Amino acid sequence: MSLNRVPETESIARQRSSHDDTNKISQLALAKNDGNSSTKSSNSLGDGDNDEMRLKRQVGLFSGVTLIVGTMIGSGIFVSAGSLLANAGSPGLCLVLWAACGLYSLLGALSYCEIGTLIPKSGGEYIYFLEAFGKMHKFFGPILAFIFAWVTVFLINPSSVAILSLSFAKYFISPILTAINFCPDVYLSYVIDRLLATICIGLITFVNCYSVSAATSVQNVFTVGKLTAIAIIIGGGLYYLGLGYTENLAIGFEGSASSFGQIATAFYGGLWAYSGWNNLNFITEELKDPYRNLPLAIIIAIPLTTICYVLINVSYLTVLTPEQIINSDVVAVDWGNVVLGPASFLIPLGVVVSVIGTTNGTLFAAGRVSHVVGREGQSPDFLSYIHIEKKTPVAPTLLTSLLGILMIIPGDIGTLIDFFGFAISIFYCAAMVALIVMRFTKKDEHRPIKVPIIIPIIVMVVSAILVVAPIVAAPQVQYFYVLLFILAGLIFYVPFVYYKKRVPGMDSFTIWTQKLLLVAPTTTH
Repeated sequence: MSLNRVPETESIARQRSSHDDTNKISQLALAKNDGNSSTKSSNSLGDGDNDEMRLKRQVGLFSGVTLIVGTMIGSGIFVSAGSLLANAGSPGLCLVLWAACGLYSLLGALSYCEIGTLIPKSGGEYIYFLEAFGKMHKFFGPILAFIFAWVTVFLINPSSVAILSLSFAKYFISPILTAINFCPDVYLSYVIDRLLATICIGLITFVNCYSVSAATSVQNVFTVGKLTAIAIIIGGGLYYLGLGYTENLAIGFEGSASSFGQIATAFYGGLWAYSGWNNLNFITEELKDPYRNLPLAIIIAIPLTTICYVLINVSYLTVLTPEQIINSDVVAVDWGNVVLGPASFLIPLGVVVSVIGTTNGTLFAAGRVSHVVGREGQSPDFLSYIHIEKKTPVAPTLLTSLLGILMIIPGDIGTLIDFFGFAISIFYCAAMVALIVMRFTKKDEHRPIKVPIIIPIIVMVVSAILVVAPIVAAPQVQYFYVLLFILAGLIFYVPFVYYKKRVPGMDSFTIWTQKLLLVAPTTTH
């Protein structure tokens, strides 16, 4: 049985002309701006004509697994391991929380398998909110989808890129400065970190704009590299464990946190390390055989990542005391100095490889969100356009990169992680509500995968607790900033989405952008 498809609306069929690129872009731009606010296209499960102006299905099962694993295993296990242990209060509770975050991510991902195969479109939560609530009310229906896009495009994705690039800079420069015995002052260290972070973002942006196959190849190679580094850490830890280094693990649950808000904050640190489990849902239209590969990639990737995370923390605790882990800015490097000796350089090298892969995967998925939002008419049209030859969403990728660079200027990793965890929990909760709602509004549609209803309910309740508990138990100003930022999106929603007002000069800017970036609207499927 085939999946029911959403009917096409406001679509304009376009054919590529034989003129040069500039004329072709200009003609498409004029066609785009003749009164239609966006080009919407329904999903196609086949590859179709390679000459069509649309994203192509180039991501297979292996690349899907590496996208999930490679995006999840990044800087989190190296950056937030100490903060999670500090908030947990004991090694025992710390390990339980790492496993609990993995279970939470797996349950959420299984729920996303159902909704992703029910609605096999790119865009993740954005398109799910639009499908679930968009038709309920003319004004309020599309608001949640827009708010998700607003927060994701301007806060979550850029902050993720900023955090990762700063982690890259820290792990890349630390062994070099140690080798040359140079200790820069605070200002010089700040400049070096930001410069390296900017270079990292720039290089990865170029790869993602140049080619989908190049981006997935980079993802595959760097994921294998990071798993090799993780195997070294886990192997070294198990070796020391076999030698009887168990005193830190023997502390167990002594001193565990009892505050609900403190535990929720620790959980945030874990969620940051697991962030990316839903990235495959953002690129469904580029995934080969999504009904098979989407759930299979998730079932392989998330348990693998959970096992790695728990064993890495066990390895840390066999060599370093809880106090050393908490006070260290580079836990993996400190571990390597103790265990590997002269070969300790392998750890920061492995971390750099890991962070580059995660940044690449994050940017790859982020560009697709803006692309779909533009295609649905809730953002400027040019964000939905793709490169006329490479078939990559150039403008959305550049937008995420630019915002990420701006966020690293004042960037503090701890604060950014708090931003990320609080905001994303809101949307995880809303996505589960959307799934439950569509059990009733789309009850007759074919579901290749259908999870027990208790699973999305559990994820919904846990996500709601993660949103409310820290505000009640330990209110911090960044939570208020996120809520304020969410409400600020309504300022743009009312005139530009609901009333469909156009910014003066936007049509000319769109044509100029098309000529500059060689991008054009997508065709219908």
